[in-house]
Amino acid sequence: MRFVGPDDPVTLAVVKGMAVDMFGDMVKAVVDVERRIMAVNAELHADEEAALLERGSRQADLWGINLYPDMPGDDFVEFDSMINLRPARGNRSRGVEDPALRERIIAVVDELVRR
Repeated sequence: MRFVGPDDPVTLAVVKGMAVDMFGDMVKAVVDVERRIMAVNAELHADEEAALLERGSRQADLWGINLYPDMPGDDFVEFDSMINLRPARGNRSRGVEDPALRERIIAVVDELVRR
């Protein structure tokens, strides 16, 4: 697992290498939308979530995504994770239902992954 932040971004080439080593074509990541950091490259989003919580993140700020380094544009980020199921917060699916929140997540990814 790797922690990525504004002072330590990751290149697309590194993400591609992670994908090949783990799942072939994608990498799991958890984004902290408030702290603008993410954990990348674990078998489970829950492992990344736990690691970020240990580092001071708040559960409400963490969202699971998948990165597809060979996909262009909007297809680079997929909003699909069990940790996103939060009925009490109005998110009743594995995706991220709030368009504004999706945009915030994409902004963090764009900042932290040098494409």
